Amino acid sequence: MKKTKKWWIALFSALSYIMGIGLYFSSRVMYMKKKDDAFIRDREARAKRYIAADYESLPKTSVSIPSSFGYSLHCVFVHPHKSSKWMVFCHGVTESKINSIKYMNLFLNRGFNAVIYDHRRHGESGGVTSSYGHYEKFDLDTIITELLEREGPDIIVGVHGESMGAVTALLYAGMMEDKADFYIADCPFSDFTEQLKHNLKKEVPLLSWMILPIGRLFLKMRDRYSIKEVSPIKHIENIKKPILFIHSAADTFILPDMSSALYEAKKGPKKLFIAENGAHAQSYNENQKEYEQTIDDFLHEYVLD
Repeated sequence: MKKTKKWWIALFSALSYIMGIGLYFSSRVMYMKKKDDAFIRDREARAKRYIAADYESLPKTSVSIPSSFGYSLHCVFVHPHKSSKWMVFCHGVTESKINSIKYMNLFLNRGFNAVIYDHRRHGESGGVTSSYGHYEKFDLDTIITELLEREGPDIIVGVHGESMGAVTALLYAGMMEDKADFYIADCPFSDFTEQLKHNLKKEVPLLSWMILPIGRLFLKMRDRYSIKEVSPIKHIENIKKPILFIHSAADTFILPDMSSALYEAKKGPKKLFIAENGAHAQSYNENQKEYEQTIDDFLHEYVLD
């Protein structure tokens, strides 16, 4: 009788552990704490990367576009130029379209028009969870389809993504019938599983090997996708369009080796820029002159010519 009781206690403890780990892990992935929209706006304004008066003066159209997953995507079409060149910007997880304005200005100064938008669960867009590129790649397709319907099929379309936005762009280009002409991937991870292992080792090094399989299972059950598919490195060979990979050498959150691996695996037109300064997603902020020169070289080599 005592052995049976001990067995049930052990079973209950094991199930409680699995449930606890699975729910904690999947919740952290699905609902990563976002930055407050006002904080993002103030941060960018203090750094003079967002000047409200300049932004408000731009000719633009705000649009709410239905996602295929039942929520609305809040987009702003910025069109100061009579130009057939357009850029679509994908921000990182926890950020919003305000963070894309600095990159938008870079391309506006080069004669491009632009689309900035909030990913699902961010900013003014709907949606409940973040999926680090899985569902976001379908939303990106929706945005580009809307752009082509508005401006015609003969425009030049580029996509710039930062962090999760870069992964979104690469997954879109490698897994779908993409409609863009070139991509700029700033600090993407090459594989979500490897990225999670990297993060877990810093937080719980002794238990990381136990947590990931449980967390992966719960994420599959709760958010209906497999972490294994969020892997640009698996699909990079499918991308024929030019890609510029950008990363900071000092990035410890997503290691620069991931961009180097993607660059090596990519066939066809490509460039790689490893910025000397800056932490994660800070390549432009800390290396503006070199960043812009790299953009110019890439555009003239693979796009404008």
